[in-house]
Amino acid sequence: MADKEITEDVIITQGKYIASAVKKDQYPERRLPEVVFIGRSNVGKSSLINSLTRIRGLARVSSQPGKTQTINFFALTAKLLDKESGAEAIRKDFYLVDLPGYGYAKTGKERRKIWKKFIDEYLLTSPQLQFVCQLIDIRHEPMASDIEMFQWLVENNIPVLIVATKADKLGKNARQKNVAAIRRALGVKELSVLPYSSVKNEGRSDLLDVIREILV
Repeated sequence: MADKEITEDVIITQGKYIASAVKKDQYPERRLPEVVFIGRSNVGKSSLINSLTRIRGLARVSSQPGKTQTINFFALTAKLLDKESGAEAIRKDFYLVDLPGYGYAKTGKERRKIWKKFIDEYLLTSPQLQFVCQLIDIRHEPMASDIEMFQWLVENNIPVLIVATKADKLGKNARQKNVAAIRRALGVKELSVLPYSSVKNEGRSDLLDVIREILV
């Protein structure tokens, strides 16, 4: 594992929880680029965040879906290496922003309304937001709530990257077939879909490279 880490162009060196918010005056005072993660409540979002950062327990992994009920800000420091020489080029700080999961049936209607209000406000008004990673379980076709969220992001001109989680659960052929099904369901033929396995850290370097592009 150590050898692989040396070859990566982006290394997360620090990460810590900063704040939870449901309104603007609770957002962190320090302004940094923001990379946002959203998905259905059982899509494996916390596991992916811990895999991406390699900080165990940074995001709490719960057996109970719908546990995240606020906008959670994590401050990360990324060491960016020169792609040719491998020497350290620069360090950049940014926020990883974890949003409450959508589509959880046991969440009451009133609670869902409250969540939607503060999530929409954040996504529509944060000047630091760079792009949204929308997580979709690669094993299943996108559900109505996945499609609705994707279309809402596109309609509001919010950059979105589809991350297909739990990729280790499928073989290569099934994975390609299901990625194609995700593209069809979302209605974008050439949509970029990034398969990710939190168990094997597969897709980690690719996602970090996307983050790198907004930091430099």
